[in-house]
Amino acid sequence: MRSRADWFPGALLAGYVVFAAALGVAPVDRTVWWAENLTAWIPVAALAVLWARGVRFSRTAYALMAVFFALHTVGGHYTFEHVPFGWVTRTFGFARNHYDRICHFAVGFFAWPAMEWLEGTGRVRGRRTLAALAVLGILGFAAVFEIVEWTYAVFADPQSGSLFLGSQGDPWDAQKDMLADGLGALCTAFAYCLACRNPNR
Repeated sequence: MRSRADWFPGALLAGYVVFAAALGVAPVDRTVWWAENLTAWIPVAALAVLWARGVRFSRTAYALMAVFFALHTVGGHYTFEHVPFGWVTRTFGFARNHYDRICHFAVGFFAWPAMEWLEGTGRVRGRRTLAALAVLGILGFAAVFEIVEWTYAVFADPQSGSLFLGSQGDPWDAQKDMLADGLGALCTAFAYCLACRNPNR
């Protein structure tokens, strides 16, 4: 990938570190906080490694990923079930807190850097194929993550496991989460394809 201005991703990383540290103070459940934040710290670390190896993404890609990390960090502080999101629930008459659905939708934002990398390295030609691969990749990741959540819930203590799972009594929660991931990826892929021919603008 071509080089980018160094300050933007560095500024996002610094902001994320400060934000994550602030929300690490007195979380609702410390065990869940660790589990949720590890799922953010691992990809952040992976992005840092990619940067060190010369892999660069556009500012748009980094900004979209930063939105996901910020949303996820808020969920880690409160647990997704207890994020102060009641005004949305009341406004739309929902029966449960849907903050986690927004975060799952934001997982789809990673389709943008995936498409950038695949197209920029010449590994895939044709936007339709590119979009399909990115969306399927996000859906595959979503399925794996739901298995990880289920595994954690099985082996953790009942309270932390339930908070981490965040199903809020919905037997179809995993399927709906994967749908939200996929819809986010579809919207992101569509936006990418509508962007100028230079995807790294």
